[in-house]
Amino acid sequence: MGKKSYLSMRTEQEASDLITSDFKELVFASKKLAYHAIKLGSLGLGTSILEWVASFAAIYLLILDRTNWKTNILTGLLIPYIFLSLPSLLFSIFRGEVGKWIAFIAVVLRLFFPRRFPDWLELPAALILLIVVAPSLFSSTIRNSWVGVVICLAIACYLLQEHIRASGGFRNSFTKAHGISNTVGIILLLVYPAWALIFDII
Repeated sequence: MGKKSYLSMRTEQEASDLITSDFKELVFASKKLAYHAIKLGSLGLGTSILEWVASFAAIYLLILDRTNWKTNILTGLLIPYIFLSLPSLLFSIFRGEVGKWIAFIAVVLRLFFPRRFPDWLELPAALILLIVVAPSLFSSTIRNSWVGVVICLAIACYLLQEHIRASGGFRNSFTKAHGISNTVGIILLLVYPAWALIFDII
């Protein structure tokens, strides 16, 4: 009787130890899987979110320059920046029939009714035309590679440097009236290409 109870306790203990060790291995494997999924997912998701934020920051700066808050930055550089950083969803919409119609209407208005074509529509119309007529070398190859990211980074660095110089220094770029919104917008332009370049290297 005592030997049977000892054997049953021993097999129960061994089974319990096996289940515990299997459970620990399962927990370790699930933690490792979750860590890798979060790491890879957050890098890709972070890049996508920053791409949207940078595009809207560039559009915001373009709008800001066309309103009464004039800036001293070269806003024409925002057009290639938007072209290279526009999220694929929006880019494909504007590259398709929607963009062709917008470009057609913009060209007709500019050619036949130049007085009715407002100045503030010049750069957005140029952006739509650029998206519609760009060869595939630019619209797919350069735009979706590290070359496009480096061009965006160069544009953002140049715009930030020019904005700081026009403001009279880094401190003034944050303290002058309307300086904060421009500085934050340009810094957002800088964050996306820097992050995407790091992500490409990794």
